[in-house]
Amino acid sequence: MFHCPIQIIQRSQGKSAVAAAAYRSGEKLVNEWDGMTHDYTRKDGVVHTEIMLPSHAPPEFADRSTLWNSVEEIEKSSTAQLAREIEVALPIELSRAEQLALVRSFVKDNFVDAGMCTDFAIHDKDDGNPHAHILLTIRPLKENGEWGAKCHKVYDLDGQGQRIPDGKGGWKSHREDTTDWNQRSNAEKWRAAWAAYTNRALEAAGRPERIDHRSYKRQGIDKIPSVHMGPAASQMERRGIQTEKGNINREIAADNKLLKEIKARITRLYNWSKEQSTQPQGRESIMDFLFQARQDTAPASQYAKVKTLKENVAVFNFLQANGISSMQELFDKVAAMNGDYYDLRGKIVSKERRISALTEHLEMWAQYQKYKPVRQKLDKATPGKREQFEQRHSADLALFDAAVRYLDTLKASGEAITPKAWRAEAQRLTAEKDADYLKMRAMREDIKAVETLKKTAERLAREGQTQRREEQER
Repeated sequence: MFHCPIQIIQRSQGKSAVAAAAYRSGEKLVNEWDGMTHDYTRKDGVVHTEIMLPSHAPPEFADRSTLWNSVEEIEKSSTAQLAREIEVALPIELSRAEQLALVRSFVKDNFVDAGMCTDFAIHDKDDGNPHAHILLTIRPLKENGEWGAKCHKVYDLDGQGQRIPDGKGGWKSHREDTTDWNQRSNAEKWRAAWAAYTNRALEAAGRPERIDHRSYKRQGIDKIPSVHMGPAASQMERRGIQTEKGNINREIAADNKLLKEIKARITRLYNWSKEQSTQPQGRESIMDFLFQARQDTAPASQYAKVKTLKENVAVFNFLQANGISSMQELFDKVAAMNGDYYDLRGKIVSKERRISALTEHLEMWAQYQKYKPVRQKLDKATPGKREQFEQRHSADLALFDAAVRYLDTLKASGEAITPKAWRAEAQRLTAEKDADYLKMRAMREDIKAVETLKKTAERLAREGQTQRREEQER
């Protein structure tokens, strides 16, 4: 999943570089500029922090407090821009060491080598959302390690290279940045770089997944794309009138939600079952464990008893159907479910990508057919009436030309113009995709059974801790 927002930490928004660094690193830092203490030592999920510096930076900047207080001190304005932050989602398919190597290489090549001081932190709460916060200095450093100017004054010159009077006894001038770090084009460049570095890391790890920094429109498809509504359908939807395209987008949104939900649930179960399989009891009988849990628990109400019974039956059926008798075997099953999910998702995305392309082919073919008669009339028009006809039908002719260019590009790429075959292929792929979604939804029952087992295990662990604590207090 591609995620790479970029923001500026600035005083005018009530933010500080020291506070930002403290929060992201999970440390306690004092901002010497305003005297405020920022204590985030109780923050969970901070698994790694690191400062990377250019060669000419003062060695003391390796200390987080020193670095960001130096930034705060050099910036005098109440509206100063203090730091830039880039947040990136880390692939769960990579190990922690691989994630760390990815962030380091990206930071060094794109920021440190350009002269920026960089402070990054990796956050991971084992919820399937590992990510990194990268804080960057905005003001350049001189070769002697002192802070340099962000910008300088440049006089405007006339055609003869002379300064232009401003009419007030001075000269017209403007400010220019001393670096190119604030150029708007950098956002696109850095986002593209993150995608490239991530994909190389995934490839080196032998993983098939890839990310793309471009929008759905620019890249074709990332996950399941929504269809373009158009002004007419959009206006109807805003008035509460459902349209065919609106219904398609609602279905796509539901499908995307399903994929996201199952991925999150399986990721949690995978992490939990992996941990359980490494414990001393990892190879003991799960059936004995469940019988113990059943005996230790007495639901208060009849409704709770019925619900618990149904849950236990579902768990027992799941274990028996899959031949699972130990936590190690449970982990193996969850790992297989995880693999099945990614296989299914890959098939679905691949089919959606092709369906989207076929849909566009058919739409452009229909556009070509619709406006072809207009172009034929233009070709038959006499020279005296041709210009007037073109003016009256300029929009239709533009649409025809666009369709021609699209179809010509298709032919140049080696794809034959076969609308009938396109329709048949789209129908076949849609049926196959729907069958894949049925399999994806069926995974929910197995997921629910393992989640019930996880909930029971966590409850017993809590009760065991309480019991041991009470025994110690006696």
